[in-house]
Amino acid sequence: MTFQELHENLARHIAKKVRRGELTERGLARRAGISQPHLHHVLKGKRYFSLHSADLVLRELGLTVFDLADAGRNPGGAR
Repeated sequence: MTFQELHENLARHIAKKVRRGELTERGLARRAGISQPHLHHVLKGKRYFSLHSADLVLRELGLTVFDLADAGRNPGGAR
């Protein structure tokens, strides 16, 4: 598993929660302390999270890097 794959798993996980209505981009960005436009661009594949921003988002979602790695091996994996 590469950092790129972990990042993609995180973005997919967030996008899925947004599509399901479990959270909003704005709400997650606000709670994690990052900008909503940046989060939007990450979800659209135009930008990447910094390591610090990714950590803030993971913490806010209650996920770990291990959860993202498991999601890569088991597509329904990340909570």
